[in-house]
Amino acid sequence: MTGRFPFFRLLSALLMGLVLLLPLGGMPGRTAQAAMDVAKQVLIGADFHGADLRGATFNLTNLREADFSGADLRLASLFGAKLQEANLRGADLREATLDSAVLKGTDLRDAWLEDAFAYNTRFEDVRIDGADFTNVDLRPDARKVLCAAATGSHPISHRLTRDSLNCP
Repeated sequence: MTGRFPFFRLLSALLMGLVLLLPLGGMPGRTAQAAMDVAKQVLIGADFHGADLRGATFNLTNLREADFSGADLRLASLFGAKLQEANLRGADLREATLDSAVLKGTDLRDAWLEDAFAYNTRFEDVRIDGADFTNVDLRPDARKVLCAAATGSHPISHRLTRDSLNCP
């Protein structure tokens, strides 16, 4: 019995390797991979433009002047992240967590924030032309700031930014 144990361990490892290589959700070419976790890091000026960052964790990370333009940040967590002067233009932030993040001078033009969590997020001097805030729960003071700057419509969802914010 003890002589077979290494064989079963090897077989188990091979099967696990095959499972990790199987396509996700029946979509060919998409293999399983762990989401990036760079919580509590200093990534000032980092370049993530166009990157696939689905499910990534940037909690409490300093991302001042980082470039996330066109990045896929669906389900990512940016809790408490410092995003001053960051470029999130055209980023997909659907279902992302932005709670307690600081967005000052941040470019959110054409960003898609539908169903994101941003209740305690600080928005100051942000550019939101064409951003989609559908179903984003915001504090009344944040909504007021955003509504004052809201113009345009999102290039994919075609929703007016003001409508997606429920501006008066």
